[in-house]
Amino acid sequence: MFKSILLAYDGSENAIRAAEKVAEIASVTADSLVTIVYVIDSKVSKEDVLHYSSKEEVNEKRRQRLQKVEDLMNSKGIAFNHELLYGEAAETVVDYANSHNFDLVAAGSRGLNSLQEMVLGSVSHKIAKRVKAPVLIIK
Repeated sequence: MFKSILLAYDGSENAIRAAEKVAEIASVTADSLVTIVYVIDSKVSKEDVLHYSSKEEVNEKRRQRLQKVEDLMNSKGIAFNHELLYGEAAETVVDYANSHNFDLVAAGSRGLNSLQEMVLGSVSHKIAKRVKAPVLIIK
């Protein structure tokens, strides 16, 4: 049913829950492939560079954030790959999703309150509005 699934992943608890649901969905379809998209935005990238002493340490911290979701996929026997992309999270995920042929796009909900979501918008809401494929948002 869903052979090609994009998982927008940022390392948050909601992203982990989304990864668990994606693994469950992928496990019922033979030959499914999950693409884990991790977006590094310029603000976070600058903070990482200032916080850590070397580029290698920055890359290791990013790798550690991805390790949890990779371990989950491996433990469930789910085929996956990951893409490290740079840019603003919502726009980058939308552009990537719309330029590929995904059967499903999944993301964790950030859990903003109504005022924050009205003023800021949420990444998951922007993805849901703009991606052409079906979108699953997990809270």
